[in-house]
This record gives sequence, C-alpha cells and structure tokens, in this order.
Amino acid sequence: MKSFIYVSPRLGIPMVCLLVAVLFTAFVSELHGQEVAADSLKLINLNEVVVISAGKQLDHQKQHKPMSSLDEFLESSRSINMVKRGAYAWEPTMNDMGSERLAVTIDGMQIFGACTDKMDPITSYVDVSNLSEAQIGSGQQGSAFGNTIGGGINLKLDKSNFKPTGWTGSLESSYESNNSMRAFGGELNYSDEKFYINTDVIYRKADNYSAGGDREVLYSQFEKYNFSINTAYKLAEDKSVSATLIYDEARDVGYPALTMDVSLARAIIGSVSYNQDTLFGSLTNWESKLYFNTIEHVMDDTTRPDVPIHMDMPGWSDTYGFYSQANFTREKNRFFFKVDGYFNKSIAEMTMYPANSNEALMFMLTWPNVHTTDFGFYAEDNISFSKSSLKLSTRLSYHSNTVADDFGLNSLKIFHPEMDRTNTRFLKSFSAQYHQMMNNFHLNGGISYGERAPSVSEGYGFYLFNSFDNHDYIGDPDLKTESSAEVNLSISYEKPIFEITAEANYFRVFNYIIGTVNPLVSPMAIGADGVKVYENLDYAQLFNTSLLGRYAISNAFKLSGRISYHRGVDNDDENLPLISPVSYQGSLDFYKNQYSASLSVNGAGKQVNYNPAYGETKTASYATLSASFGKRFFLNNDSLFVKTGIENILDTYYSSYTDWKNIPRMGRNIYLTISYSIK
Repeated sequence: MKSFIYVSPRLGIPMVCLLVAVLFTAFVSELHGQEVAADSLKLINLNEVVVISAGKQLDHQKQHKPMSSLDEFLESSRSINMVKRGAYAWEPTMNDMGSERLAVTIDGMQIFGACTDKMDPITSYVDVSNLSEAQIGSGQQGSAFGNTIGGGINLKLDKSNFKPTGWTGSLESSYESNNSMRAFGGELNYSDEKFYINTDVIYRKADNYSAGGDREVLYSQFEKYNFSINTAYKLAEDKSVSATLIYDEARDVGYPALTMDVSLARAIIGSVSYNQDTLFGSLTNWESKLYFNTIEHVMDDTTRPDVPIHMDMPGWSDTYGFYSQANFTREKNRFFFKVDGYFNKSIAEMTMYPANSNEALMFMLTWPNVHTTDFGFYAEDNISFSKSSLKLSTRLSYHSNTVADDFGLNSLKIFHPEMDRTNTRFLKSFSAQYHQMMNNFHLNGGISYGERAPSVSEGYGFYLFNSFDNHDYIGDPDLKTESSAEVNLSISYEKPIFEITAEANYFRVFNYIIGTVNPLVSPMAIGADGVKVYENLDYAQLFNTSLLGRYAISNAFKLSGRISYHRGVDNDDENLPLISPVSYQGSLDFYKNQYSASLSVNGAGKQVNYNPAYGETKTASYATLSASFGKRFFLNNDSLFVKTGIENILDTYYSSYTDWKNIPRMGRNIYLTISYSIK
C-alpha cells in the first residue's frame, strides 16, 4: 500500500531545514528587540478571502514583474498553481483541483469557457489592466462565488468609486527578450464625487519562446488585445448605478502541448448594477447586478504539418445572470446575504475534412447545446468574541442541465440509452471557521461540506480527445453529485517584523469524478490509445500542507519563504493526476527611496507520486533564480517607473508536474517595463 504522506529525503527535508533555519534566525533577532516598521502588506490566512494584490491597485513597485500576464500574477500567489499547455491561457488550480472543481468569477459574474480542451480558462478573458485584486477563498470559503469543492477565485475589477481625483491616466510598455513579447497599454480615467469613468486597453504579441539551452518551443506564439470601460453615476448620496463592458480577443494562439491551435478566442462581458448604502433601515451595502457574456473559441490545425485529417472545432458559451447581496450587522454578528442565478448554453462541434475532397465531411457535436440553469442562496455570519471569532456559512442551490439539441441527445444515447434530456440537482454546502488570538499566536481551524454538479464535459462531452493520456473522453449524464468533507487548520506567530505560519487541509471527496478506460468502446481520434468514460469513484483523498515565513531584516529589506507538500490518492490508493510534489519559493526584496529590487528562487522536488494511467511521467527536480531592479522618478505631478529583470538566470531546462505533456518552460528571459503615470 502506498504511503499517503511522503517527503522526498533528497529535497523536502533539506528545504524544510533551510526555511526553519532562516525563520529561527529571524525569530532570535526579533527577540533581541530590533525595532522596524511593520510591513503594510499583512498576510491574510488562506481560510479567509486572500487579496493577492495587497488590497490595492496593482502597484508596480510591489510586483517583481510589472505588466506580467494575469497567469503569472496568479501563479505568484501562495495558493494557486497553473496548468500550462503553452505560453498563453494557463488553467488555475487550487488545492490540486482543476477548474471544474473551482468557482471562478469576474467581478461576481459567472462565465464559462467555450473550449472542450480547457484552452480558454475564465482568467484568459481579462487582463491585469482590468483588475484591482483577485480574491481567493480555499475550499468552501470560496462558496460565496458559486458551487465549489476546491475553492473560489473572484477577479475584482478596478474602479475609481467616486474618489475626487479628476483626470488621471497612464501609458505602459514592456518587452521580453526570450519570445520577443511586446506589450503596450494605457488607461484614461475621470472621477469626482458624482461620476466616474475608467477606460483601459492593452495589447500583447509574442513569438515562439525558447526553453533552457536555447531550444525553440514551436507553436507557442500568441497575440491578444483587451479593452474595458466601467462607469458609474450617483442618483443620490446613497444610491448609484454602474455599468461595465470588457472586450477581449486573442488570435493565432499556439499550444505546443496540444495537437491543435486557436485561431480566435473572443469574449464580450457586460453588466449593469444598482448600489444603495442602506435598505429597509437595517441592510447595508446593497448591490444588485444583471450581466451577460458571450464567448467564441475556434480551434483548428491548419498551421500544423503532416496532419492525418484536418479538423475545425469551434465552441460557443453564452451566460445570462444576476446577483443581489447585502450586509446586516447586529451587535456581535455580521451577516452577509446573497441570492444569485445564471443561465448558460454551451455548444461545441467538430468537423473533419478528409484528404480526398470527394469524401463526405464528418461532423459531431462534442457539447450538444447544453442549457444550464442555477439559482442559489448564500449566507454567512461572522460572530465576534473578545479574542476570537466564528464564521458560519452555507450555500443552497438548484441546478439543472438540459440537452437542447436532438442530434446531440441521440448521439449520447448510443452510450446511455436510458438518459433523460434534463437532469436536476439540489446542491448544498456548509462551513464553520474558528479563529482564536492568543497573544501573538493566531489559531484557525474549520470543517466544511460542499457539493458540485458534473461539468458540461463530464456529463455531456462526446469524444473529447485528451492529449495528456492520449484517450478520447465521453461524458455520463447520470453521474452522481460529487461532494467533499474538508478539515483545515493553521497556526501563525505574528510580530510587526516577523511572521511564521503552518497550515494544512484535508479533503475527502465522495463520488470523485474522473475518466476510466472502457475497453468496449472504440476511439474516434486517429492514434488514440482508447476511450475513457467519466465515472464516480467511491472517494478520493487530498492533503495539502505548507510552511510560510516573513521577516523584515530592516526598513528596506524583507525576506520571505514558503515550502509546501501535497498528496492525492483514490479509493484504491492509486495516485491522482496533477498533484504537486514538494515545492518551495523564497525572495529577498528591497524597497527604499523609490528604488526596488528583488532576488527570488523557485523550485520543486522530483515528482515521485505520479500515475502513468493518466499520462503522467516522472518529472525531475529543478530550481530557478530570478532578479529585478526598478526606480521611480517624479516629474512634477507625474511619475515615471522603470523596471528590468532576469528570469531563469541560469537558463535551466526544466518542466513541472503542471506542464502538459512535460513541455519545457521558458529559458533565460530579460524584461524591461516602462510606465508613465499622469495625475
């Protein structure tokens, strides 16, 4: 029987010792009374919502790499890893769970990708220029954003919120040497106490990147532009209306880990909101929003040589939704209530073009026009005591899927002859989180239970090719509801100049949904090894733990580090796919007199707990070193910020467990960013 918890003696133990030694040195220094101003970037426990932009607008001086993509920005957080199929549109994971087990929203709006191969995660349809912060809740702490097992991510849009700043603006540009990535952006804003309007635009274009040793990674290019506008007007002192529009388009996007590329990925996202400070005399911060978004995603292989049969695979996803939320405070209780709902229709198709033009085209619906309706109610109560607090929350949802296309329905009935056109579920979640302060110690613990419905692919996918394990996948509309019981615990010691946190969580996921081989079904994709049909395992277990530390060496120098361990097995003690090995990161940061600099290391141990049945192979350990330097100049009331840096200084050739089919990551990369702000 496999050990559920295992630490590599070659890397895990030395890294733990190194981190503990650094933190012990810092602790001893702190006990000797060194007086240093507290860091304003206070770490928030992951069992709460984590604001990874430090609660402010994206501050260039606090970022190791300004104008980085949102993917890189999210990956720098301590709770998210990114699955990479190329240089663009990485898929976020949390607690070693993918997008189907997460609730990802943009400013509270539900949005669903249109690609059957997960080539367009929701995070790919916004850019850092649109955002002020990303709010992250682990496990059921993310259920405020929707039904979830692993957690929730809400990408909060940047808004002036009636600050009397008048006209402001900025121009930005950056260049990266490895793939000749060029980025140009700008924003123009106006805000007073009655009205504001924020506009921004950004354009990115990159060629193929090179891995360590100057080895070119073909089909890794991309081109993208994004435009957004949000505006609001005060109807009265305590009432306002607002509107948002985002247009995002990417073209000529290469995916070196896949057999197809993307000729078009386009999203239009719009919303209108009504806000009122008080309602019925007791509710506060009432917000109601109506929204709509439409996504078009087109895969094709016309640029690939030696393709056995050319295919086009377009997909469309339209979502209409709403939510209304408010707060209520009574003595020690702070309540938050939210009702939400959405309607989504997802359709995807595949057309195959035989080499002989006289032969008939082959066509199938890979998503058979699935209509999803969801209505939910979320409530939480934060109860404050003298030195402790208790947070109770729950979500109740009605969830329905309907196959609207008769051709698609009949195709699925080949494998599931007894299936119904409509499948209805009632989903629920409950959570209790307790926080206790004991002098400088903070103890956090919680238990929770949550449920989710199968994704469109898991329930209704029809011959979806997975290049990772080289199998076609077929959905099962009669899958049971997946549920999870979670326990989490963290303890931290915090002083103004020093902080250390140890945290862990454990998930037991019942009716775990995953694809298993069905030897009675023949594959459709040329060269596929077989067919997998999604089914429920009895259960799966996931365990995550980490040790984090922060130490202010002086007013100017800050030292931080993190090491984490993850494990995941199914009910037969077999390894689950895409589970992180031991990983670590650390950085030394400098900020003083408008100068900034950083030296950072990122790495991981050997992946020993992998599963070849899911296409995984062992990945070697690696470590990369990066550095940056920046300076801000003031020109009257304006400012100019320049930052340069080097990533992967040693030009290491490596890949990690999240790199699809072990595609290598980028080698040495030198970047330069210039930003000019007008006030």
